[in-house]
Amino acid sequence: MAYGQKNVIDEIVWVVGDEAILLSDVESQRLYMQNEGQRFDGDPYCIIPEQIAIQKLYLNQAKVDSVDVSESQVIRAVDQWVNMVINQIGQEKLEEYFNKKLSQIKEERKAMIREQQIVQEMQKKLVGKIKLTPSDVRRYFQHIPEDSLPMIPTTVEVQIITMEPNIPFEETDAIKARLREFTEQVNNGKMEFSTLARLYSEDPGSASRGGEMGFLGKTSLLPEFANVAFNLSDPKRVSNIVETEYGYHIIQLIEKRGDRINCRHILLRPRVSDKELNEATARMDSLYTDIQNNKLTFEEAATYLSFDKDTRNNKGLMVNQNYESSHSGTPKFEMQELPQDVSKVVYGMKVGEISKPFRMLTDKQKEVIAIVKLKSRTDSHRANITDDYQVLKTLVENRKREDLLRDWIIKQQKTTYVRIADGWRNCDFRYPGWIKE
Repeated sequence: MAYGQKNVIDEIVWVVGDEAILLSDVESQRLYMQNEGQRFDGDPYCIIPEQIAIQKLYLNQAKVDSVDVSESQVIRAVDQWVNMVINQIGQEKLEEYFNKKLSQIKEERKAMIREQQIVQEMQKKLVGKIKLTPSDVRRYFQHIPEDSLPMIPTTVEVQIITMEPNIPFEETDAIKARLREFTEQVNNGKMEFSTLARLYSEDPGSASRGGEMGFLGKTSLLPEFANVAFNLSDPKRVSNIVETEYGYHIIQLIEKRGDRINCRHILLRPRVSDKELNEATARMDSLYTDIQNNKLTFEEAATYLSFDKDTRNNKGLMVNQNYESSHSGTPKFEMQELPQDVSKVVYGMKVGEISKPFRMLTDKQKEVIAIVKLKSRTDSHRANITDDYQVLKTLVENRKREDLLRDWIIKQQKTTYVRIADGWRNCDFRYPGWIKE
């Protein structure tokens, strides 16, 4: 089908219950999915209308059951999406891609996200809490052919100690003097804050937007940054200098909206010379030698000497913070989930081995010296009930959830009025019950 090529203003392509699905709805959804890199396993003009139709079934049920989501939850998701896309391609290209102003894109995205979140809540209500016993999981495991069992990738557990190089006072003094100079230029009306941010800010996420961060709540910001930003009241003035783990900032208020704030900031990071890095490496070398000579254990060094605040209370054990990972919140990492500098070092190590000091860039973009210990490695293998019970349990839960929702959709199809326009019916639908005659 080539409906995207049609020179029409709009048309009704499906009707589900008393809800119409328009060609413009399909086109908008196609553009958003394309923008997010989603691939279509088939004709998008068959896949997308059916997806929207299924969504309509859930939304109709949500009205009946009074299922809704909070406005702040929707706005937060919209802001996160907009900020992410603008960081990647810039506002101008975003508007050009959708052929709409940013305000229109936000409103369209807001409606889309609200519906998605209501659908998710409705699905949770329909499925309820799935309770599985170990025997359910074992039964599932026994009935799957071995070559159909999922492959479990190699996972490792890693302990880390980091040491930050000393920053000379002259460097921090120079940065503060520069930020004070920027503040004076803004307060005197010589320069716009946004212009200075574009020229000098070292925050790659906001510099291209004149330092603008988008609407964020307190919990989305570092405490020391949030405390200053939320106390600003005059958009014409600039804050005092704020130090965070990223570097030094000055902030300008744009707008407050309830419990969220939109502000600009300029970030400058201290420069670390090879001299300071070499000195930190020498200190870490000395610590590495002491651990090898059993003067103290790796775990003791991690607890009392490591600069890494996320791991030092856990004997240096790193925790997987990737929310999309099946190991999120655990100390298990697949190799590609580790920081790149750590992954390169760990790859060739044996369990129990401690690396020599190496330089690494943290997620805060700080260059530090680190040593790591490989605590455990589980090689890639077919899932088995002994080692991978949790993975198999999740598989069974997902299968059961999918079965319950599929049965519900098929049942709703039988009792819901559906009309599909000519030219849109010749599709291999996932749920064939849409066409009743």
